[in-house]
Amino acid sequence: MEHQRERLGTPRATGIAGVVFAILMATAIVLMRLALPGGADAAGISVDAGQRSAVRTALALLPFAGIAFLWFMGALREQAGEGEDRFVSTVFLGSGLVFVAALFGSAAAAGTVLAEGGRPSSFGRHFAYTLLTTYGMRMAAVFVFTTSTIGRRLGVFPRPLVVLGHLVGLTLLVVGADVPWSELVFPVWALIVGLHILRGRHPAGSRPAAPA
Repeated sequence: MEHQRERLGTPRATGIAGVVFAILMATAIVLMRLALPGGADAAGISVDAGQRSAVRTALALLPFAGIAFLWFMGALREQAGEGEDRFVSTVFLGSGLVFVAALFGSAAAAGTVLAEGGRPSSFGRHFAYTLLTTYGMRMAAVFVFTTSTIGRRLGVFPRPLVVLGHLVGLTLLVVGADVPWSELVFPVWALIVGLHILRGRHPAGSRPAAPA
């Protein structure tokens, strides 16, 4: 009975973690984009005190966004329970972990904009954007695809949410760094999934019992 109560509490943890990750990640992306609007191609552009403060705030948020994402990922996997497919689950887990690694790596490289003199390191800036938008977001695309697949197979994601997941995954996979702000679709998707789970609050591995 105690174990069952713990399992029934997982959907709430999943939803909250998804919402927290979405808010922190979206805030960090917006701050970084506003502080460095030129992205990786803004070579030789000076960064004023306000921009450096925005970058510093974004970098402070990213570790917590990564932690919330790990919690979100773990809670999603716990919801799948015995119904998880080992192949899909392995891709799901691997893509999520690589995304977090890319997120933390890009945050460390982005710290070069705080260097003295106001001119960010060209290499560090380019490395940070490439790691996040080219590699990190493509891993996020794989994570979205696998999560949508698991949700569809277990019958806990409605068809519109599954379709949305595929569209978000394609956007992250194909567009990448070519369209500024496109990376925001990932936290928006996580927010929608988190709110959907919070509203439903049912274990992913269970379905409503048929009427007698």
